[in-house]
Amino acid sequence: QVQLVESGGGLVQPGGSLRLSCAVSGSIFSIPIMGWYRRAPGKERELVATISSGDRTNYLDSVKGRFTISRDGAKNTVYLQMNSLKPEDTAVYYCYAYIKRNVEYWGQGTQVTVSS
Repeated sequence: QVQLVESGGGLVQPGGSLRLSCAVSGSIFSIPIMGWYRRAPGKERELVATISSGDRTNYLDSVKGRFTISRDGAKNTVYLQMNSLKPEDTAVYYCYAYIKRNVEYWGQGTQVTVSS
């Protein structure tokens, strides 16, 4: 069983920055893929960023160059640094851990609101 606890969401003005954190129970190096999803009101869930156990990263096209996913093994934490935020980034952001087929874990979500 893996537990994921997100933090760091909030209200920020357009152009601002936020850093989301996902604290993971156990060693993050044992998890093949970790990532962040988001769901905006009235929209489908979308995969924002992933990082593999080999530190390979992937990003949603609309966040490339603005968001950075990283991890700290000593703290068992995965981060999502979000810069140059736009109103369309407003969503609930969920931390995600993929263990193997049909074995996935999710955090409770943290709200990010980008508004002036």
